[in-house]
Amino acid sequence: MKNLPSLLRAIATGDRRSATASLESTPSLVTARLARPDELFIGQCHAQLYEGDTALHAAAFAYDVQLARDLIARGADISARNRRGAQPLHAATNGVPGSTNWNPTAQQAIIQFLIEAGADPNATAAGGATPLHRAVRNRCSAAVDQLLRAGANPHLPNDHGSTPSDLAHRTTGRGGTGSEEAKAEQQIIIALLTKATT
Repeated sequence: MKNLPSLLRAIATGDRRSATASLESTPSLVTARLARPDELFIGQCHAQLYEGDTALHAAAFAYDVQLARDLIARGADISARNRRGAQPLHAATNGVPGSTNWNPTAQQAIIQFLIEAGADPNATAAGGATPLHRAVRNRCSAAVDQLLRAGANPHLPNDHGSTPSDLAHRTTGRGGTGSEEAKAEQQIIIALLTKATT
């Protein structure tokens, strides 16, 4: 769909007015899936776009509860998967601790909203990654805390046999996870997972 990349960019950058106008003028954008990203990365929100992403994926990685609520009311699929198998809840776990656009409080709120709307906290994407695996890898302790409180299973291994706790004790290879903020988040995550698994 031709207008979908523009809609996803508007959502990801917080331009709710343009996003709502696009949805009003082209209602089919609510359930449209990205066919081929022209630009794979939206720097303002550290969002990686993948084939199959929907407007709800974009609202999730932008931590926009209001827009996510509107999209679901218009018929968005809470379980829509992109080509990597990631659902909107997986997208909500993205973040870079210490970056200017990372907001742990808003991240917790979108995770809570999506789960209350029916998202599965133990859904797996490519490689068997659950939202909890992704939140741990991204070093987002608020997301880890919210997922655990919502019933995410800390014992589930990914396809490589790694549990979220295993990932918490390793370097992740993800950009930004070596920062002082990310290292502090890592210690909080280890404590949260230790408490959840004992």
